[in-house]
Order: sequence, then C-alpha cells, then structure tokens
Amino acid sequence: MGMQLPIIAVVTRKTRMQSLKRRWVTSGAFGFRMQQAQNLEVERRARAIKKKGGKLSDEVLAQLADDVDDLADEDEFADEDLVYTEQLKEILLEMDIGFPIRTIDRSQIATFDFGRCMAVVVVGQDGLVANTAKYVGNLPIIGINPDPTRNDGILLPFEPKQARSAVQRVVDVKFETRSITLAEVHTNDGQQMLAFNDFFLGCRSHTSARYTIQDAGKSESQSSSGIIVSTGAGSTGWFSSLVNMTNGIAKFLGKGVEEKVKVNWEDPRLVWAVREPFRSRHSGIDLVAGYIEQGDELVVGSQITGNGVIFSDGIEEDFLEFNSGTIARFSVANQRAKLVTP
Repeated sequence: MGMQLPIIAVVTRKTRMQSLKRRWVTSGAFGFRMQQAQNLEVERRARAIKKKGGKLSDEVLAQLADDVDDLADEDEFADEDLVYTEQLKEILLEMDIGFPIRTIDRSQIATFDFGRCMAVVVVGQDGLVANTAKYVGNLPIIGINPDPTRNDGILLPFEPKQARSAVQRVVDVKFETRSITLAEVHTNDGQQMLAFNDFFLGCRSHTSARYTIQDAGKSESQSSSGIIVSTGAGSTGWFSSLVNMTNGIAKFLGKGVEEKVKVNWEDPRLVWAVREPFRSRHSGIDLVAGYIEQGDELVVGSQITGNGVIFSDGIEEDFLEFNSGTIARFSVANQRAKLVTP
C-alpha cells in the first residue's frame, strides 16, 4: 500500500436551528413550538395590562406581538443557519487543493485522532477554536469567520474567501502563528485536562464547594461557589465577569477604582479567583485571587462529598471528578495553541 496523504481537518458546529430541529424532529414542529410560546406570552402580557385597567387597542396588541417576537425569533435562527451552511460549502470548495478533507463536528473533537492532520481549520464561533485547540497538539489552527455580523472573530482572523490561500500557506510551510498559552490541571488520581480559556472547579449544582487551597506557601480551607483559573486568552471572558462584579460592588460601596487584569495571550502565566468566598468558623477568605507563574502551581484539595467537578472552556459534559480525596494542581501547560495569522 502507498503512503496515505495527510488530511486537513475542518471543525464545524451545529447551528441553533439544527440543534432545535434535532430536538423537535422537523422545522414545522419547531415553528409550531415557537409560535405557541409567542401566543402564550402575548396573552399573559395582555391579561397583565387589563388587570391594571389598561386598554387593549389594536396598536397595543401589535406592539405586544412585536416585543414578544424579539424574544423568540424563529427567522433569526433560520437566517443564522442559512448563512453558516452556505459559507461552509464555499469554504470547503475553496480548500480543495488536492488533499483529503475531513469534516468533524464539535461533539467529535475529543475522540478524533488528529495524528494524520497537517492543519486544522475551524469554521464557527470563537469558542469553537478554544474547544478545538486543546486536542490538536502543535498543529496550526486556521480560524475562519463564516458570519462576521454575529461572531466577534477574535480567534477567527480569516474570511471564507481567504480559506484557500491560508491552507496553501500551511501546506507550503510559509505561514506565521501566534502562540497562545494554555492551562493544565493534573490530579493525584491520574486525571488531566487542558484549557484554552479557563477552568472551573466546584460543584456541578449550585451548592457550595468545600476545599483547601494552597498558593505561594499559604493554605486555607474555603467554602465558595467555585474557582476560576484563566489564561490570558480567557481573561477577557468568564474571568472578566468576576472583575466586573467586584469593581461594581466596590463602586457601589464608594471604595475602589475600576481595574482590569492584564494578561496577554502569549504570557506564560495564569490568573485565578475564588467566586463568592464565604467566611465562617471553618472557611476563610484571605486567598481569593492571584497569578500562577510558569513553573508554579495552584493546589486545591477537595472536601466535596459528591458532584465535585473540574471542566474547561465551558464544556460541562467533559469533566474531571473532583470529590473528597482528590488533589488538583493547576499550572501553565507546556503545550501552546498555534493560531495561524493573516
């Protein structure tokens, strides 16, 4: 047998419409469900107006219908689906340069063997790049933005019409990349995971998580709604919401100047924070945030009796168990994500 050609992997995602069709079997069933929801909401608001003594004129009813349509807009889902589907077809045609192309759905990323790949093309939202980067090793990632009106495109620097040239540059080894720091976690029972944006450690439910945290030689027992460990790429995402909350509360109390955590994508360090730490006889609030420099670790020992988890980049289904007896060590990963630049 001759040698097999290396392949180009194209990572895609299901649109919201595709996911809803899968749930409701047909677009007709989904449309009926949406219309039913809108009608019920219009009726509820109309009753509320009448109860307050208001009049239900044709103009008022029309406005109610418009307002409710904004909450459950089937046309938006359909348009999003059409744009993504058409752009994906164009991208796949653009990329036909003689190498086999394998399309992979987001749900298959964790189990797909990228060993034969020469490049990985991601077509979707920015989060799809984050989900993919953890599994591709040192392969170059080409991020293509199929819908700039809906996607920020921070991690998707290429337009569909640039797909061919971007892939050709990778094939010819005439490309440049931006190296992005990843985070990793290892546990004492042999589990491990990478994160492009962030890790969450805590309980699967909304109950408080009990654990002992160690950082820079200091140790403390805590009870909180969890810990976020973020990379530079993730510091403007979930982690930034924690910063916004603390700055907002400080401003409300008249104490504090708005500050932002500054960690660049390439910086070989992480930043972490405890969410809603609770002070009690058995739990402290002194270790609530900090940096993890290259070579250092944040160590957390679980005291959770059940439903303790660690997951990365918002993918709750792909998690590590973090129950009593488990010790997790968070650090800067040796692996880097290689994002191809224009």
